[in-house]
Amino acid sequence: MATITRDELTVWSRYIHEICGVFLDDSKGYLVETRLGGLLRETGAGGFAELFYKAKADLTNTLRRKIIDAITTNETSFFRDTAPFELLQHKLIPELLDRRRKAGARTVPIRIWSAACATGQEAYTTGIVLKETLGDLRTYDIRILGTDISDKAVAAASYGHFSRLELDRGLGPDKVTKYFVVAADQWKIRDEIRALATFRPMNLLQPFAFPAPFDIIFCRNVAIYFTEPDKLRLFQNLGRCLARDGALIIGATESLSGLCPEFESKRHLRAVFYQLKGAP
Repeated sequence: MATITRDELTVWSRYIHEICGVFLDDSKGYLVETRLGGLLRETGAGGFAELFYKAKADLTNTLRRKIIDAITTNETSFFRDTAPFELLQHKLIPELLDRRRKAGARTVPIRIWSAACATGQEAYTTGIVLKETLGDLRTYDIRILGTDISDKAVAAASYGHFSRLELDRGLGPDKVTKYFVVAADQWKIRDEIRALATFRPMNLLQPFAFPAPFDIIFCRNVAIYFTEPDKLRLFQNLGRCLARDGALIIGATESLSGLCPEFESKRHLRAVFYQLKGAP
């Protein structure tokens, strides 16, 4: 395996932060070596300095996208950390329906964003939870958006095919047969759930806006890779996209305490979520 020098790591850390927001300190040389080693062989670069110059010189940004795909973690599974989905099923969705119906909505709109969707398991888990909670989905206007900085991950999420090993990480046999169908040597999410979700690439540290706010935003285990200023920018941006009575769900080891005073934390059983201060 090729090794990276301290000076090369400094250059790569700056570049990786620039293109995807991930911050790598000077202890992360092994990570760059491991994840970008395949690109050395693929491009024929003699070392990490040459790979960097190839990436900067590539006007098509193809190599840049491959670097992002390699560096970003995309660790995910169905029903990962079950508490957020119990929160969704037993508190957030029922209370959202009550508020919307009291406001006179005939067809209740539900807008959910999986802000770092990886290969789609979180978004599809959300669809499964909605189906289990609501039953007939035709009486609701449900839209789930999945975004990720990795083009490769977004393409996989949109395809909606998974190996049995991926399904077994979080799904019991009953849910597999209920929500997936066999497709060659993989399993495909059933059309009723697939139709709820759309996927697109997005860098959460670049400016973004949406035509309507989201009722629920999942942004779990993303900010742990960011600097403090980038964390602040991320959550402030998310706050601007959140409905006044909406909920933000972040990772179990993450916290907005002392970072974003516009949010207040709330707890339901084992789950913590955040709402804008003054939310109804």
